[in-house]
Amino acid sequence: MTALRVRTDGPDGTRQVAMHVAGVVEPGDVIALSGELGAGKTCFVQGVARGLDVDGPVTSPTFTLLKSYVGRVPIVHVDVYRLDTLQDVLDLGDEVMSPDAVTCIEWGDAVGGLLPDDRLEVEIRVDLRGDLDARILDLEGHGSWAARLGGLRATLDVIHEDGATAC
Repeated sequence: MTALRVRTDGPDGTRQVAMHVAGVVEPGDVIALSGELGAGKTCFVQGVARGLDVDGPVTSPTFTLLKSYVGRVPIVHVDVYRLDTLQDVLDLGDEVMSPDAVTCIEWGDAVGGLLPDDRLEVEIRVDLRGDLDARILDLEGHGSWAARLGGLRATLDVIHEDGATAC
């Protein structure tokens, strides 16, 4: 497992980090996003989509539960916030965690039992030491993502655990 911590100054910075992540995604990848309401989970998915050449707006699937986008690699964007059971997630269909698409799951920590061993977990939270737009993104790579995150270290402004300096 490899972990990176990145600080962004707001939604555009969060999207930029996600665009870097999009540069190393592969069909079948799962990205599990967690964080409080309004933390920036959808912004992260927007960045992945932009990095995969998705045309058009990417919006939260809070009420539709699932949205699909066509890009260099298809994206399936799922929001499991309103689902009660793991079976509810499975009932969304074969599109979720398809081997042909990148699946981004908002509130992914709520469905940990369904996540594959090979995944990227992204926790997003407000950086309480900065302005209200600043975010801390903790990226944790499992399986093949460990090596891919290691490769991203050089391209991202990674900060130490205490947030003091760039690594």
